Amino acid sequence: MRELPGAARGYIGCAALAAALCAAPAARLGAGAPWSSTLALATLYALCEQLHRCPLVGGRIPSGTGSAGAFEGSVAGWASPVLLAGVFLLPPPLAALAAVPGALIGPAKPRSAGARRLWHAAELALACCAAARVFRALGHHPLSAPQFPVLLLPAAAAALTFCVVLVALDGGVLVAAERHPLRTAWRGALPRSLGPHLVHGLAGLMMAVLWRSSYGPTAALLVLLPMCLSCWVFAQYHRERTAHQATIRALVQAVDIKDRYTRGHSERVGRASVMIARELGMAEDRVEVLRFAGILHDVGKLGVPTRLLRKDGPLTPQERRVIELHPEYGHEIVRGIGFLGEARAAILHHHERLDGRGYPYGLTGHHIPEFARVVAVADAFDAMTSTRSYRRARPVPVAVEELRRCAGAQFDRRMVRALTASLDRYGWDPDLVTAADAEPGTVREGQGAGPPQGAERAQEPGEPGGGGRRPERHPEAAGRDGAR
Repeated sequence: MRELPGAARGYIGCAALAAALCAAPAARLGAGAPWSSTLALATLYALCEQLHRCPLVGGRIPSGTGSAGAFEGSVAGWASPVLLAGVFLLPPPLAALAAVPGALIGPAKPRSAGARRLWHAAELALACCAAARVFRALGHHPLSAPQFPVLLLPAAAAALTFCVVLVALDGGVLVAAERHPLRTAWRGALPRSLGPHLVHGLAGLMMAVLWRSSYGPTAALLVLLPMCLSCWVFAQYHRERTAHQATIRALVQAVDIKDRYTRGHSERVGRASVMIARELGMAEDRVEVLRFAGILHDVGKLGVPTRLLRKDGPLTPQERRVIELHPEYGHEIVRGIGFLGEARAAILHHHERLDGRGYPYGLTGHHIPEFARVVAVADAFDAMTSTRSYRRARPVPVAVEELRRCAGAQFDRRMVRALTASLDRYGWDPDLVTAADAEPGTVREGQGAGPPQGAERAQEPGEPGGGGRRPERHPEAAGRDGAR
């Protein structure tokens, strides 16, 4: 634990002490306590935690609990019902104990692995103890006979408690160990976790009822079969999604290597695009595709000669026309990537203008795809708020005012209003970027590169940028930004 911040060590130590105090009363329960059931459930949970090594799974199961972060617990989807069955079957101290062995031998990232396992065991013990106390407080002692319909409400309350405790503890450790800002540590964690935990609570209740039935614990294992199947399906989806993210990451890294001015820009445009999309109330699947569009909007620069991208002086009209081909190059590069969907149109048309003076096709108004209108605003906003080789970054209020001035002619007013509203609510920090492997459906903020060292050569607000039609420049661009 030495490499962890002092606050993280203290936080984990306090959690471990609290877990020990929760489990300590087990020593006074005596021989009449359900020790055999505790041992059986602890063994079963430990086996579930080890299933990430199974060849059929082919890697770590995505976490069923915990916040999105580098320092989190992991409960496989088929393991949570086992813990919740213990909540329904065992006294609170024993329910806490049942979670500890599996958590201590479960998978953990190499960095501070011991501290991670200790944290995982402590948070699960606390969550199980709290959930078992809620279950008992509602008038239900550990199950002695099948009472499935009567127990649905108490079981739901216990599963909710289990979820809330985990989310609260995970948010705290992200702040202490990963230095996440307080305003983002818990954002969206409870809604993401609540549904799965309620389903796992129902499965755990079914396990508990079968455990105490005449069929015995063996019948309870049958409940895990559909859970295993669903987790296997989810693992396949997770692997496919990881492959998608790897594809996007490789393309973005290739652009960053080719054009040093864009380093970090693509991720920030993806983040700003998501902010706009969420403000517009887009569906989560469209939000993720739009994030891909923002991240990949400049991938066509791979087809532009490097000497033009890195040229320090003004562009000639011929050089400008070459650079203005990058949206078409980008569309050709990604046209065969099926999962990008609407993102392909955004990559092709993100330099179009509402007044028809954009490129590559001079589309007007709502003939420009919606995703392209979103990315155009996000792209221009980040270009203005990023430090360039010939000027410092503009303050956010100045950039927003410039977007408003150009709304209706260059940008869609609705997109500008959405970005402005989102900035008022969440603010903007150029050092926080949306990584290509961020959690889907969330505005996940991870530490990224700082502001670009040079200029992200994108068309700025106020420029005609019309595919070579109008060679004049915005005064601040001084011949530099034109089509870039």
